[in-house]
Formats: sequence, structure tokens, C-alpha cells
Amino acid sequence: MFFVVLCLSPLISPPIALLMGLIIAQFIGHPYLNLNHKATHILLQVSVVGLGFGMNVNNALKAGAEGFMLTIVSIIGTILIGIFLGKLLKIEEKISFLIATGTAICGGSAIAAISPVIKANEKQISVALGTIFILNSVALVIFPYIGHYLNLSETQFGLWCAIAIHDTSSVVGAAGKYGAPALEVATTVKLARALWIIPIALLSTFIFKNKDTKIKIPYFIGLFILAMIANTYISFIHDFSHYITRFAKATLTLTLFLIGCGLSRKVLVSVGYKPLLQGIVIWILISVATLWAIISLI
Repeated sequence: MFFVVLCLSPLISPPIALLMGLIIAQFIGHPYLNLNHKATHILLQVSVVGLGFGMNVNNALKAGAEGFMLTIVSIIGTILIGIFLGKLLKIEEKISFLIATGTAICGGSAIAAISPVIKANEKQISVALGTIFILNSVALVIFPYIGHYLNLSETQFGLWCAIAIHDTSSVVGAAGKYGAPALEVATTVKLARALWIIPIALLSTFIFKNKDTKIKIPYFIGLFILAMIANTYISFIHDFSHYITRFAKATLTLTLFLIGCGLSRKVLVSVGYKPLLQGIVIWILISVATLWAIISLI
């Protein structure tokens, strides 16, 4: 409880919260590990909707338009490269596909949405989630340093985060550390990217021949859009928006702490080197290619 309160205070940044969670997972353990995934899922959705109250619709539309083509090319390219690497490394087909789609779209959320569609078992889901969350943890820490070293503008960094970092929580954490404009761009582009869960999930039913399964639609994205509209066009919302976004950033920090707590030694060992190698290679390729495109075009 002490660590939860600490994460909700302004004393702890998202990267420190994640590191703190990782240390606790290795040396103390999570007493409620069975509830961890559900808690992080709910907290992330609350955080994202809350951040919508600090954003402007017009700026969001501009950011979405700038990242549209990069989003399409990167999603298709990442999935194809991921499937190819999976076959090359002889990784189990469903694990390989989950890692590829998790890297391409929105990390753990994509894996959670697509795993029931392809009827992945608990072991396959755990390996894919473990791979994504390990790389997420690295990205959250190193991306802001790379951005500052390369003198990326806030728009450039926000776009890069949204496309090259897997999970929405780490995207928001890294972009928020870089600056408010970067956060606005990153959140908008990432959530637009998350909508690709629907067509990819539909495609997955044909690839794995599971046409009788239901597809989970990320409804919280609609609430995020409504929050942006309210903040842009309803004047009295401005009196409260600062408090809402501050609360959202605090819950995001707590989310990252809980994600760190979930990366126990057992999870890290269960991943194995081949899925991790697949995840690293895809991630480096998409990060470098996207960074080159952003610097060249924007």
C-alpha cells in the first residue's frame, strides 16, 4: 500500500515507478498477481480517458493526419517481418503472431484482444506479453534520452513514440516526460493506431480459421475522443481539466508500477531467448525505420 500511495504522489516519475515494480517483483513478489493484469487494464483505460481532458481536438486531428501513412506502412511491415522472423527462428506460430501484432499495434492491449480470436493458450499469451513488457520497460527509459540526443522536436518525438513503442502506457510515460505537445501527439496517434486491432483481429480469424470467436473492440478510445471534444468546446470543463489530467498522470504512474510488479522472475524465464530475439529484432527495425522516416519527412 505504501508503494501505491507513493506512485500516486508527484514524487515518483513513470520510469522510476516501473523500475520500482521490477525490483519488488524480483525480491519480494506480488501478493495479488492474479489480479494484476485486470488492474493495469482498468487503470490504463482510466488514465487515457483522463488525459483526453488535457487535449484539443484540432491539434489531435492534425497529429493523426501526420501519422496516418506511417501508421499503415509500419503496421503492415511489422506484422509481415514478425511472421517471417517467427518462421525463421522456428517459434510457435501463435506466439510469433501475438508478438508481431503486439509490436505492430498497441502491445498488451492487442495481445489481449487477439489471443481469444486465435485461441491462444495461457502459456502462449504469457510468453508474448512477457516479451512485449520487457521491451516496453527498456523503451520507456531510453527513448527520451535518444530523442534529446537527436534534438527531435516534440511532434517528431511524439510520432516516434506512438509508432515505435509497443504499449500505450509506455508511450504516454515516455512522451509525457518529453513534453506536453509530445504527449498530445503520441496519445492521439497511438489510440488511432489501436483501432487497427479490429481489422487485424478479423484477418486473424481467417489466418487461424476461428470464425466463431468474438472480437473485443476498445471502447475506451471513444471515451477519450469525447473527453477531447468536451475539453475543446465546453468552456467550464477548463476549470477542472487540470485536476483530471493530473489524476490521470498519477494513475498512469501506478499502472507502470503494477506492470513492473507483474514481471516476476518466472515470467522473465518463461519468455525464452527465441521469442525475445524476435521481439528485439522487430522492435529495432521498426524503431530505426520510423525514426529515419520522421526525421526525413517532418
